[in-house]
Amino acid sequence: MNETTTAQSPVRNAEIKAALLLIFMAALIVGVVVYLMYARGAFEATQRLVLTADDSEGVTVGMDVTFAGFPIGRVQRIELGRDGKARVLVDVPTKDAHWLRTSSIFTLEKGIVGGARLRAFTGIPTDPPLPDGAERGILVGDAAAEIPRLLSAARDVLANISALTANDSALGNSLRNVQGVTERLNGPGGAMGLIAGEDRKAQELLRNANSLIVKADALVGNADRRVFGQAGIATDAQAAIVQLNGLLADARTSLKKMDAVLVEAQAVGANARVATEDLGALRADIDSNLRRIEQLVNEINRKWPFKRETEIKLP
Repeated sequence: MNETTTAQSPVRNAEIKAALLLIFMAALIVGVVVYLMYARGAFEATQRLVLTADDSEGVTVGMDVTFAGFPIGRVQRIELGRDGKARVLVDVPTKDAHWLRTSSIFTLEKGIVGGARLRAFTGIPTDPPLPDGAERGILVGDAAAEIPRLLSAARDVLANISALTANDSALGNSLRNVQGVTERLNGPGGAMGLIAGEDRKAQELLRNANSLIVKADALVGNADRRVFGQAGIATDAQAAIVQLNGLLADARTSLKKMDAVLVEAQAVGANARVATEDLGALRADIDSNLRRIEQLVNEINRKWPFKRETEIKLP
């Protein structure tokens, strides 16, 4: 009886406990939501960047804008402008906004495999920072858009190759002509048959060529005899060279004799120069003696009063 009464007794403060549990669950959910919003930068200070393009194909809300491989912004909204261009609104955190400058370039890359990518490039980091609300154009690079043009170019190339390899094409005609020329060269007439065009003319040209070769051999033989024969030009030239060598030897001997004569003449000139120097000294002595004699005679005439003729005759 006591066990049955204990099992059926109500839980104390059950309503309060349930309310507390619900409040805890709501607080937990709100905390998770707030944390997720904080993790995604909902409470972070940002500045707005507007990117314009002809179309927004490949761009989605929540896409990251990367700089050097790191996300620095996120696409918040995509709208159509009054000029018919797509406007991509990007929120850039203030702490990462210094990477964007007035000279920055924004690109939208669309690959064949994978999604599109929004990228920012800054070439001059010292330029002024990009202001809040700035509007910039997007350079779009779509690899898939080049496929039709490549297919068209490949189709044109194949058409040109087909035209070149056709039977009635210029290349085919040229190959046939080359084949004909090769057959004529391999024929009996050879190159002469190709030049003459007919076998008879080729044979006649061969005969004429053989006669010319025979005449040329005869001319070469005559020239050999005239030049290198016993009474040929080479023999006369050799004799003339021998005589010239003899004349040169005589001239060399005469030159040696002349050198000896010049040496003797130089010796005589040296002796004459020495004698001339001695004669100059002797003449100077004679002049000195004459001046002394003249002075003596003048002194005698001055002291001899009866003698008036002062002329002195020298021998």
